[in-house]
Amino acid sequence: MNRMRLVQPPQAKPEQRTLRGKGAPARGRRRFLLGGLAAGGALLVGWGVQPPRQRLHAARPLALGGGMVGLNGWIAIAPDGAVSVVVPRSEMGQGVHTALPMLVAEEMDLPMSVVRIAQAPIDPIFANLALLRENLPFHPDDAGRTRQGAQWLMAKLGRELGIMFTGGSTSMKDAWMPMREAGAVARAMLLKAAAEAWRTPVARLRTEDGFVLHPDGRRLGYGALAAAAARTGAGIDEGDVRLKEPGAFRLIGKPLARLDSPAKVNGTARFGIDARPPGMVYAALKMAPVIGATLDGFESAAVASMPGALGVVPVPGVPGERHGAGAAVAVLATSWWQARQAAQALPVRWNEGAAASLSSADVFAQLARALDEESGYVYHEAGTQDVDGAALTVSAEYRAPFLAHAALEPINCTAQVADGKVRLWLSTQVPSMAVDVAARVAGVDRAAVSIEVMLLGGGFGRRLETDMVAQAVAVALAAGGRPVQLIWSREDDTTHDVYRPAALARFRARLDARGDILAWDSKSAGGAIGHQYFPRNLGLPGIGPDKTTAEGAYDMQYAIANQRIAHVTVDSPVPIGYWRSVGHSHNAFFKEGFLEEVAHAARRDSVALRRALLRGQPRALAVLDTAVVRAGQPAAGRAHGVALHRSFGSTVAQVAEVSVQDKRILVHRVVCAIDCGLAVNPNIVAQQVESGVLFGLSAALHGDITIQDGRVQQSNFGDYPVLRMHEAPQVETIVMPSGAHPEGVGEPAVPPVAPAVAAAVFRLTGQRLRSLPLRLA
Repeated sequence: MNRMRLVQPPQAKPEQRTLRGKGAPARGRRRFLLGGLAAGGALLVGWGVQPPRQRLHAARPLALGGGMVGLNGWIAIAPDGAVSVVVPRSEMGQGVHTALPMLVAEEMDLPMSVVRIAQAPIDPIFANLALLRENLPFHPDDAGRTRQGAQWLMAKLGRELGIMFTGGSTSMKDAWMPMREAGAVARAMLLKAAAEAWRTPVARLRTEDGFVLHPDGRRLGYGALAAAAARTGAGIDEGDVRLKEPGAFRLIGKPLARLDSPAKVNGTARFGIDARPPGMVYAALKMAPVIGATLDGFESAAVASMPGALGVVPVPGVPGERHGAGAAVAVLATSWWQARQAAQALPVRWNEGAAASLSSADVFAQLARALDEESGYVYHEAGTQDVDGAALTVSAEYRAPFLAHAALEPINCTAQVADGKVRLWLSTQVPSMAVDVAARVAGVDRAAVSIEVMLLGGGFGRRLETDMVAQAVAVALAAGGRPVQLIWSREDDTTHDVYRPAALARFRARLDARGDILAWDSKSAGGAIGHQYFPRNLGLPGIGPDKTTAEGAYDMQYAIANQRIAHVTVDSPVPIGYWRSVGHSHNAFFKEGFLEEVAHAARRDSVALRRALLRGQPRALAVLDTAVVRAGQPAAGRAHGVALHRSFGSTVAQVAEVSVQDKRILVHRVVCAIDCGLAVNPNIVAQQVESGVLFGLSAALHGDITIQDGRVQQSNFGDYPVLRMHEAPQVETIVMPSGAHPEGVGEPAVPPVAPAVAAAVFRLTGQRLRSLPLRLA
């Protein structure tokens, strides 16, 4: 059994606030804390050696009803034995409302049939500690004390900041221990309560399917024991609480059905756009047509008599912060269609600003100049580029465009401001940040903001932003206390996204006479997402190297003795943000595509070359071999392309079976093997792999956001298409067996599909496609 350290809840202390005005204390605390960490020296060391704060008990008891009893911040039990499990992450289709409760159910010996889902309230114990820890730009092979110490500090910092964040494929990584520990503590409390009731030593009792069992056949349900367990919980110590060994798992590792599926099938599931508070009115927007434009004026009288129109509200953009939203004017009406019609008819004057002449060509020209003139930040360097014995040099340039998120649920937020309080109904990946923004816009204390986190009809990183929250609260302030549901049109969403950065990369490899790689050099250029995200959403400076710019390039698994991987950060007026798999999404295409070129130049089979480069990486080699063997031979008239990539702790190999007809690239089948450590629910892993393949393939074949005269040219699915059902290939998933710590699943299947398809296209046509989306000449 694994023993855990039990931390009792701390005594409540008065919260200290900085004097920054109403609604700003949380942002002020973050600035103060990070500033102190950056310059604190000995204070940082002293703080770092202290134990991290506990994650078992919330600052406030769970809001309970129906006779439910809370045993800690994560678990409450009803009299009938139903167990509410608090889920700290947002459900956006990735299965956290099933996979995370499985951790609690496993340690409590619960059947999943009695588990109920409760969305986590805003509290620091639900912060995502893995997020900051995983975002440090260390090489995977660096296991030294510097990395360990930095990760320790980042995890502690995450607990202090209390950021509730669903992204970065970190949900399971972060929850793996605290949710299991919460379940183990609850089980120990229930055992102790039963032992006292029966006057029997705890060691003689066991638990099964939501009951405590006595050797003589007696049993007590958790519902009957909950109140007594809550009273005796303070007497639990470390020796009473033990985590299960993997060999004892009954649920973890099993392909269990999802808990959220029935509601999504019968239509009772509630997404953000389904919020219907009493008295609600609607708001639609007329948004600035040019990136960075500001509002000059509007003629509200022109729409005052239109059906349902209730008023016009200016929503200025935030100066100096590149939000997707930008400046806008909102029209309130009794239905969204009426609001939309009035917004479209509203005469608005704009100051177009400095970006009015910006084009995609300008952006790529700037990236090319940066690669010509700047050395960039070196993320990883080993050996030297000045090697002897080079018989062949291979070089190439790759590029990737801006991409939109295109989540199917339109951007929306419902907000009410009344009696000094703010209520939010929202599909969001960052509920704690949404509360901060709402408090700041409304000029109220953070405690005056409540939020109901709804299901997300797609996130992909777009709902890591809070621009829609700021807009909705600003409009609600003018609505006389009525709730306002702000909905963006599809055109608003496509033209005012925070885009996946455009990127340009140059590679050079030097080979010996046998075709072995002696040296590998790559330098890329593009925007740094963190340099925009942190200022606009957290009020923190966007400084230092941003791991996402070079991830997937500097941390590759291939054993090449001499490597140099650098990136030049190039800023532009275009708002950029986290897009599913982030930097891996294009760096995998660059890296794997160039490796295919190297293999071809060396007259070597690309799979054989990968095998040679994976020496010392047996798990990665097993993933590659498994995918290739499962794929077999392509059908007549088709070709296979292979790619291997590690991201978010997981290694994925994909084999794409492709044909070409009239210059159309058709993908018929994708075989995908993934090593993600212990698969908590293999069924959900397979679903996420399928989702990732289709998401990545959609971008590989169609994704392209272009800019002309400061305007995004695409507007809807007609000119920014996503993969249609008839284009979707058969996806076969192999989940590699593993007992290692669970790793990321939501994103790792996205990056390899583009290079795998491109490799197959080359085998069919001889055309080397180095630019996304993949288009044949």
